[in-house]
Amino acid sequence: MKIRTRMCTSLDGYVTTPDGWPAQLADPAFSPETYGFVEFQQTCDAVLMGRTTFEPALGAPQWPWGELDVFVLGSSRPAGTPDHVVVDSDPARLLERVREANRGGDVHLVGGPSTIEAFRALGALDRLGLVVVPFFVGSGMQLTPTVATDTALTFESARPLPGGPLEVTYVCG
Repeated sequence: MKIRTRMCTSLDGYVTTPDGWPAQLADPAFSPETYGFVEFQQTCDAVLMGRTTFEPALGAPQWPWGELDVFVLGSSRPAGTPDHVVVDSDPARLLERVREANRGGDVHLVGGPSTIEAFRALGALDRLGLVVVPFFVGSGMQLTPTVATDTALTFESARPLPGGPLEVTYVCG
């Protein structure tokens, strides 16, 4: 089991737009397929995320994670959370629950910099994947405000995606 991120960042280094939406949503041509999210998710058995990332999915017309096991780092269980979703406020304890439930596939770590850093600090982040979107957003949340600068990264791969984004993956550790 590998824990992998795959998040979008603008050319000027922001993972969200000024109004807090994920950077890729500023692209009028965005689709989960062309940005490689559908393909990526097919390689995973679970998704691990922060509460802020999870809550918007509760009102979505379609559950975004299909048959994946879902784990949420949060201090409380949001109203409307399906019974099969595991919620825990302790990153180490939640990580243990992810490992216990693992069926052999990878885990998609989704969330903002604080969530990413919580699991990186535990030594659990295996791959840092970035999709660099071909535009600037000017402000918003940066990828790195809470990520430790001592993170050792080794380049693994890069590939262009349809429409201009570039996917870059680094091995952590």
